[in-house]
Amino acid sequence: MLIVGLGNPGKKYEDTIHNMGFLTVDKLLDKLGAATDKKGCDALYCVQYIGGEKQIIAKPQTYMNLSGVSVKQLAASNKIPYGETLIIYDDIDLPLGSVRVRKEGSGGSHNGMKNIVAECGTSAIARVRIGVGDERGSRDLKDYVLSKVGKEKHAVLDKVFDIVADGIWQYMVDKDMDALMRRLNGKLA
Repeated sequence: MLIVGLGNPGKKYEDTIHNMGFLTVDKLLDKLGAATDKKGCDALYCVQYIGGEKQIIAKPQTYMNLSGVSVKQLAASNKIPYGETLIIYDDIDLPLGSVRVRKEGSGGSHNGMKNIVAECGTSAIARVRIGVGDERGSRDLKDYVLSKVGKEKHAVLDKVFDIVADGIWQYMVDKDMDALMRRLNGKLA
């Protein structure tokens, strides 16, 4: 299985709205007592064995809009079918604290997911979308998603990261996407 949290690398982008995937993966790694200790395929990643099966947990280092380059390389080099891949990312179209899990679909308005669908040549890739709300006001979308999360949003999102990380860990064990959807879809915090 391949679990990929989307975000932008580097200190400049730490703790920004666009890095929900990275922040969720960090929470998952904390729960597993693991770290992204390997570099390759344009990503930082770790390898875990759960139930005797290889699990890759990754954070692409290609910047958001080119995430598909890394996902494609990770899947190919580890011989993981796209049907066993799960992408985690931010979604401004969902209210803050909401989560939506889907087995497949288009990239929607998210450039990182659009690039993954284009690079991998399939929309049959599962995803966990973390709602950050659309509070940009008169700001440009790019400026909004690259802005810092802030204390108020963190009060909600930290709970969401914890619940989502627990759900993904269970998914890594039981490989039951329907159970993951039941567990996570909706308002979590």
